Amino acid sequence: MRRRSLAIAATIVFALAVTTIVAAQSPFDGTWKTDPSKTQYSGQKPFVQVLQNGVFQRTSATGEKFNAKADGTDQPGPPEAKTRYDTVAYKVVDDKTIEITEKKNGKVVLSAKLTVPADGKMMTIEGTQYPGAGKQPVIYKVICTRIAAAPPGSHAISGTWQMQNVNLPENMLLSTYKSTPNGLMMSNPNGESVDAKFDGKDYPVKGAAPGNTVSLTKVNKRSIDQTRKRDGKITSVDHMTVSADGKTMTTKSENKETGTTSTLIAIKQ
Repeated sequence: MRRRSLAIAATIVFALAVTTIVAAQSPFDGTWKTDPSKTQYSGQKPFVQVLQNGVFQRTSATGEKFNAKADGTDQPGPPEAKTRYDTVAYKVVDDKTIEITEKKNGKVVLSAKLTVPADGKMMTIEGTQYPGAGKQPVIYKVICTRIAAAPPGSHAISGTWQMQNVNLPENMLLSTYKSTPNGLMMSNPNGESVDAKFDGKDYPVKGAAPGNTVSLTKVNKRSIDQTRKRDGKITSVDHMTVSADGKTMTTKSENKETGTTSTLIAIKQ
């Protein structure tokens, strides 16, 4: 009887040990921090905006056009942005600066200040996103370079611009991954998380706006394909690979909305 008990105990211990080893062998497990200095963009298209005669006009990198009064009042937002905001206000601060406020259901979801220095060569966009109750605001900074002059008599923020880099707070550069049976749990400090299987099916992103989903496909032990969707439409496809030494993760992201690609390098913490 004692030998049988010892055998059973040994089997349980062995099973637990195997489970622990298998979990530890997943190269994605752990917290990763993206290194902005190593991020590479390609195919990023310029955008055009003109503020003149009290009207703000914008043509996005994907060709959508939008006009609104620049009088500080809430205006209906563009149709393609309805999942993020439904009204937007443009306010002229001075001849070099404007402020933008986006709202969803009457609540501010983004505020930004666009500033162009005296030489007019660069534009700085300093903004804050408000994800919602229980989440910390996200403060960011975008630097754009002028690639075409503005129409005569227009505001300084007018012209054709190319985005150069985006600066995010430290916590927004972090992501945590945890293996599950035939799947992966992913989360970030902003309260967004997803628990998805490697079956190509869409799983909801908790903490994000309704309609955001993620699907996963396991390519091999160190590589995963991730597809992001909004309201059933693919927004991006990410190819994630962990290096052989397990210290870095490279994500090649294809933005289906803008037709651009980016390569991000994350370091395991």
